[in-house]
Amino acid sequence: MTIKKQRKISVITPSFNQADFLRQTIESVINQEGDFKIEYIVMDGGSTDHSVKVLQEYETKLKQSNLVDFIWHSEKDHGQSDAINKGMRIASGDIIAYINSDDTYCAGAFDQVVKAFSDHPKSLWATGYCHIIDENGRLISNLVTRYKNFWLKRYSYVTLQVLNYVCQPATFWRREALDQFGFFDESLHYTMDYDYWLKIGKVNRPVIIKQFLANFRIHSASKGKTAYIKQFDQDYLSVKKYSSNSFLIFLHFVHNGLIKLAYRMTK
Repeated sequence: MTIKKQRKISVITPSFNQADFLRQTIESVINQEGDFKIEYIVMDGGSTDHSVKVLQEYETKLKQSNLVDFIWHSEKDHGQSDAINKGMRIASGDIIAYINSDDTYCAGAFDQVVKAFSDHPKSLWATGYCHIIDENGRLISNLVTRYKNFWLKRYSYVTLQVLNYVCQPATFWRREALDQFGFFDESLHYTMDYDYWLKIGKVNRPVIIKQFLANFRIHSASKGKTAYIKQFDQDYLSVKKYSSNSFLIFLHFVHNGLIKLAYRMTK
């Protein structure tokens, strides 16, 4: 009789002085239910708020858990990409993801991901829909969400080179992808995720899960609020790195310009 191996999902959270939201992120990970084990790795960058106390609390709470392996480190790093890479080097799961310490997963997200990978054994990555929420957890920017979901439903590598509609908190990849494509580019501090999607997407199509898997939070201290110009400038450089199609690169440049204009008008 063949014994079915239980899936393990490794999730990494890079964090720095996010104690106000960290507990919500942790709860959204450890409360996932399904036929899988969770390895949760929090890489704290040496926070000076009460983040460490929160992590110590959950370490005690989860010490005897058979379903969640909780690992955390608090030390200075060289930025978000460095912290994520450190976590991925520790990770032992066959499915890997990262979620920032102000974002959360939707209930049932991991179960949807496990089923998607089981149904599509040749796909190296999977992604789904993502809400945008404010600091109080209220849904915002519904037009942006619908716009991204419109393109995600019609995924192609061509359109991915023009605009980034793959939402990072709702994206997962197999260990084989990590083995094949390596770690995140640590020189990128804003679009390391988009850069990675372009790298994988060039050779492998993702499974599109038409369900909401995560919540991306916008608040006064988030990069999406304070550094959106740098984000768009950096993702343009990633497209130039992976694309040889000058027309698509031009379309990406124009699209970014329109989005930046819209941001300026609404902020």
